Amino acid sequence: MKKKFFLFMALMVALTAVLAGCRGGEGADGEEKLKIGVALPDFDDKWLSYLQDGMTDYEKKAGDIEGVYVDAMNDAAKQMSQVETFISQGVDAIAIVPVDTESVGTIVDMANAAEIPIVVVNRTYKDIEDATAFVGGNSIDSGIMQMEEVAKLLGGKGNIAIMNGIPGHEAEIKRTEGNKQIIDKNPGMKVVLEKNADFDRAKGMTLMENWLQSGKKIDAVVANNDEMAIGAIMALEAAGKLEEVTVAGIDGTPDALEYVKSGKLKVSVFQDAAGQGSKGLEIAAKAAKGEEVEKMNYIPFELITPENVETFEKKWQ
Repeated sequence: MKKKFFLFMALMVALTAVLAGCRGGEGADGEEKLKIGVALPDFDDKWLSYLQDGMTDYEKKAGDIEGVYVDAMNDAAKQMSQVETFISQGVDAIAIVPVDTESVGTIVDMANAAEIPIVVVNRTYKDIEDATAFVGGNSIDSGIMQMEEVAKLLGGKGNIAIMNGIPGHEAEIKRTEGNKQIIDKNPGMKVVLEKNADFDRAKGMTLMENWLQSGKKIDAVVANNDEMAIGAIMALEAAGKLEEVTVAGIDGTPDALEYVKSGKLKVSVFQDAAGQGSKGLEIAAKAAKGEEVEKMNYIPFELITPENVETFEKKWQ
């Protein structure tokens, strides 16, 4: 009889543990925490790591949130599967930085069908109104801001080489669109080279090496992000050509700010990674509690130049 009783108790303990694993933990006041599934595209991406830091910092500050973070490793199918798992676990809300803008619509539809709030962070898409909310920058603004400063530095004329990010990404499309809007307003400027380097420093370096071998005259390299811009700087420096070329990036990462301070990177545009992450988790938590939230939550971009770089260094401290 005793054996049966202890077996029953052991089963009850195990069942309680399983059920607890499907719910959030407890906050400081003993109340159950909100469980928010966070679907990120790539844990290895430097800028996204700062966005994740913003989320975890907000999580600690709020005290009543438990974030469950998953890495899609830039695989859209994997990200969809991860969100399906969140839905089956019955999370209170989902925050997602989409791998691509093609599959995110289906993911949002899945969450809506399950009546789970879903907040899209950083990367918007055509049917963003279907999501509970969007938190991020208006990408076209960063491309315009970046190229306006390049045009100013070049006196409105010169040959431009554009380094694009991962094909099909909203930031890749809109930042380049913003660049070209400004080029079209400056008859003395033209795009002579344009290719994708997937937001990656090593690929940006290789692409720049290939462009240098092409023999085409380049007055400015305008990259969709700082990592590719830094790669271009490394190749230009190795070839002894950096003094001849203006290099511009976007994001304003700590690495990029060092290059701006040194004078090697002439322009960057600050995209507040931590601010987007923090706000994204905050909006998801509010939606999970049934509070009304703004549909579009824009975090503004800011121009970085050697003259104001110290202001942005303070933002990372």
